[in-house]
Amino acid sequence: MILRFIPPAAGRRQVSSRATQVLAAAAMALMGLVFTVEAGAARPFVDAAGRKVEVPERARRILAAGPPASVLLYTLAPETMIGWVRAPSPDEAAFLSPETRGLPAYGRLTGRGNTANVEAVLTLKPDLIIDVGSTASTYASLADRVQAQTGIPYILLDGSIDRTSETYAKLGDLVGVQERAKDLAAHAEAMIAEVKDRIASIPADRRPRVYYARGPRGLETGVSGSINTEILDLAGAHNVAEGGGATGLTTISPEQILAWDPDAIVTLDPAFHRTISTDPLWSTLRAVRAGRVYQTPRLPFGWFDSPPGINRLIGLRWLAGRLYPDLFPEPMESITRDFYTRFYHVDLDAAQLETLLKDAGAARP
Repeated sequence: MILRFIPPAAGRRQVSSRATQVLAAAAMALMGLVFTVEAGAARPFVDAAGRKVEVPERARRILAAGPPASVLLYTLAPETMIGWVRAPSPDEAAFLSPETRGLPAYGRLTGRGNTANVEAVLTLKPDLIIDVGSTASTYASLADRVQAQTGIPYILLDGSIDRTSETYAKLGDLVGVQERAKDLAAHAEAMIAEVKDRIASIPADRRPRVYYARGPRGLETGVSGSINTEILDLAGAHNVAEGGGATGLTTISPEQILAWDPDAIVTLDPAFHRTISTDPLWSTLRAVRAGRVYQTPRLPFGWFDSPPGINRLIGLRWLAGRLYPDLFPEPMESITRDFYTRFYHVDLDAAQLETLLKDAGAARP
């Protein structure tokens, strides 16, 4: 993360670099103290990384550090959001509640391409910062550093899909919406359990080998075991991109794709999905020849990975149905409508359902 201090405007007397740093630190500490007082009484809270943090008795103005946290907060307590990590596009905004569409964008504190800075965070006056995803030491250190620099409590929540119930419970306690958290946790657990139960009888040697294609050329992927491809395993697939020491996202070569020759391909990119059957590199693969190339829906958030948050719940059910249509015969329209009402606070009309699902089938060979 890049933390920037904005220097005085042109024409004003400049101070030394050391003095600037001291003034910046003092200003941030003072503002952090003000925010703490405004937020009311504090209480101890142990986050998913085991950090003990003094948090407001009930957080009311929350800043999400990255996209997964933004999605989680939106599903549970949109009234506490003070902005978006990235401004929703017009297409995305149509699938969000009207009250949240116009919230300001402030950038991200964590993850790829972090763009927020301390000044931006302080200006928004949050009483709590949350991040959702990995709880590794790198992220814990980042949370400690930002908290020390701003005076704003910063907590980490586990972003793995199997810990959804626990994560909802922790956030529900922080914002005082425990009953809603229980409801969403129960529905999340039911969706995951349904998929696990139905595919449990499929032997390992009958489970499809799947490649996850990211980007316009399809040559970026998530390795096995990464949060980006977590739902492949849950949906009863083998990720052809074994870790091999790598973690997260990685770029692979065309030769590797040919060597893997997957049974099915999942992609986020519409252009890649449209052209894969005529691209010389891809058209000879068994997945393409069999028409088993699936484009994940992506409004207002990607169903597979973009971001790797709560939005993957509906993606898990969709992907399992694509891979095992005989085990999941129910139409996705009703499942999608219920999920969007319950988690995204919107009632989809027929046109919106068509927009979401029209390209969510297989590419023609």
